[in-house]
Amino acid sequence: MPVESPAAVLKHIASGRPQAVYLLQGEDDVEKSALAAEFAGLVDEGLRAFNTERIHAGDMTNGDRLASGVSSLIAAARTLPMMSPFRVILVLQAEVLLAPRRESEAAARALGQLESYFEAPEPQTVLVLVGAPLDKRSRLYKLLSKRAVIVECGVIEDQADAERWVRTRIAAAGAAIDPAAARLLAARAGLDIKRLRGDVDRLLLYALGQPVITIDDVRQIAGPAVLQDDWAMTNAIEQRSAADALRQLALMLDTGAPPEKILGQLGWLVRAKFPAIAPRDLPDAIEALFRTDLDLKRSAGEPRILLERLVVELCGVKRAGAR
Repeated sequence: MPVESPAAVLKHIASGRPQAVYLLQGEDDVEKSALAAEFAGLVDEGLRAFNTERIHAGDMTNGDRLASGVSSLIAAARTLPMMSPFRVILVLQAEVLLAPRRESEAAARALGQLESYFEAPEPQTVLVLVGAPLDKRSRLYKLLSKRAVIVECGVIEDQADAERWVRTRIAAAGAAIDPAAARLLAARAGLDIKRLRGDVDRLLLYALGQPVITIDDVRQIAGPAVLQDDWAMTNAIEQRSAADALRQLALMLDTGAPPEKILGQLGWLVRAKFPAIAPRDLPDAIEALFRTDLDLKRSAGEPRILLERLVVELCGVKRAGAR
């Protein structure tokens, strides 16, 4: 099975159609714990005492304990749920169970039992293994990659992942955050997990004691937005969107891009793209580039204003060429 994101797993739970085995791994213990807790939603609250179980594999430190623990785990997993469509079993510190440090006959026998269960899991039991990352070369990991849903926690793939990560961290700290505030914080930090973690920690300290963290709190704490695409400005010019191109230009300047580097990108755009998209206006575009280059070297104006003028001119040249 493909590696899934926490957001995709939440959809599995919400739909009421989970897979039989999940492996939640990664370095982000907060997200792993929060995601694992969501599986309880598969069982009605009044029936959870009969249909949910937590197993701590950290105590299975030798072969005999491992064998006993695996036998108990499989027996629990094979037990049918009581008045519920599913039984949920959470195994914490699962890396101790799945990758024992010491080899022995008992440990080998226990791993063999696990492999047999993963090959034919109980369809009415949702087994959730929560642990540190496993060695992808190991036999058991390769089997799980075929038979289980593997979830990488602490990996930010897109804006939605970043927003969800922010909300999870804030909730774990016992606080609440406005959706707009979470969205702004995620947008400014981008996909940088270290920056997200630092911004959330500062935000929690800044808003200590507040019932809800607001968008104004985020504006006070979070730094400027992170540039997600180095070529977004040139792409916007190609699309004839002066407003988007100017926004991307401002973002590049605010994140410290040298004006000379930006001018170089615009020069590449004119040389590489304009012969095809606006051939009749290529001379005007080249003249605008040379003029801006000369003005920057002579300090004949604020670099931001000079580059903004050039971007607007290039967008106008593109439109003229298209007509």
